[in-house]
Amino acid sequence: MEGKRKPPNTRQAKSIKSGKPSKSVSLDANARAIALNTLQDISRQDAYASLALDKRLSAITPDRLDSRDRDFVTRLVYGVTEKRLMLDYMIDKLLRDPSGIEPLTRDILRLGAYQILYMDRVPDHAATFETVAVAKLLPASMPFASLVNSVLHRLIEQRREIKLPEDETERLSVEKSWPLWLTKKLIDIYGMSDAAAFLGYHHDHSFLTIRMNTTRINREEFEKRMAAAGWTFSPWIVPGSYRVKGIGSISADKLYRGGFYSVIGQSSLLAAEAVGAKQGMRILDACAAPGGKSCHMAERMQGTGRVVAWDIHPHRVELIRSQAARLSLENIRPVEHDAAVPQSNMNETYDAVLIDAPCSGLGVSHDKPDARYRLTPERLAELVDTQYRILSACAPLAKRGGTLVYSTCTILPEENEGQVMRFLGERPDFTLDRQTLYGFTPDEYGLTLLPHRDHVEGFFVAKIIRVS
Repeated sequence: MEGKRKPPNTRQAKSIKSGKPSKSVSLDANARAIALNTLQDISRQDAYASLALDKRLSAITPDRLDSRDRDFVTRLVYGVTEKRLMLDYMIDKLLRDPSGIEPLTRDILRLGAYQILYMDRVPDHAATFETVAVAKLLPASMPFASLVNSVLHRLIEQRREIKLPEDETERLSVEKSWPLWLTKKLIDIYGMSDAAAFLGYHHDHSFLTIRMNTTRINREEFEKRMAAAGWTFSPWIVPGSYRVKGIGSISADKLYRGGFYSVIGQSSLLAAEAVGAKQGMRILDACAAPGGKSCHMAERMQGTGRVVAWDIHPHRVELIRSQAARLSLENIRPVEHDAAVPQSNMNETYDAVLIDAPCSGLGVSHDKPDARYRLTPERLAELVDTQYRILSACAPLAKRGGTLVYSTCTILPEENEGQVMRFLGERPDFTLDRQTLYGFTPDEYGLTLLPHRDHVEGFFVAKIIRVS
């Protein structure tokens, strides 16, 4: 593209090393510096966005960073992560040698570009000035800050002149910031219209879905307490669940801390409901952490029976134990165990088995945008193999006449319908239950939920019955 200024020479920033773990920028509790440090954790240490952000924010006391600034940091981190490909496309159009940009340089340019392109309440001059101020704290600050200043000023001047790719698929990939290989894959699966709608979907974060703890409180009393707290709420389709606005800080809320409710994804709640938990049942939740579905099923059983909740990681087993303790659910047994390892001594011992398998997470990537960049074809193949090993290892544990629920938070057929189709082909003693689940009707091999169509998280649920 043409412009009055020459594209900045990326060689000026060569003194910023790219191969070492990220170092924190020291600017007391400046919001943009914290955001930059978090983006470095994500891009250079492969940290999960949510965990990296929580770690950075929890290290700073409220008197050094107020709630408004914390919200600003959160918007920056998630916004830059979500729009990464679009930001890079715009930045690269303004550089003479985009390949010469190191990770630290790229992250700070993304930080500034996001504010200019997507944050209307931040004036362009403020976005540029404050981002350059952070850049001046970095090694070789003068040439580095000069580069950042030049690129951001050119972006302000020329952003409307930069053309997106002419090819429809490439343009969709850039515009929605989804890797090209995944964009092509989703178009092949769902067609251009549904793929574009999914890629451009934005979850409504104005409400939370919660379920009341039916072992502690009844509906009438719970609704009285929600009203007294000043919340706006409406019942959702699953009994005991609500869509709520106005809670504020969950961890500080008295009702939450008292164990009267839990926050849960709508699709996760549907997967747990598919199990059909009843009093006295013995249920296995094979991939249970952090424990939301286990606790819901335990509540459904009103303190009777038992939910055995497995997870492979010790710290995640502790999350389940902590949830159960908060809710006073004594019928949950958290256990450290790899669900892919067969347990033949436990065959046909459970009334129901729930497998919420590890997956690519693409169905919830609108809340966890780093999932789309973390996935590769090789990683996808590994996940598919792991999922089937877990399904094969856990299915024999269901009793005859018992229920097996396989679910994921993704929308890729090889992780979902493909697994069920293969399993049923190899195990004629199991059959798919195609009964409607709260108004959602499964297809031939299970129920696929699409956020733009069904207004819940992207998810897959297959309820399978062991018939012999």
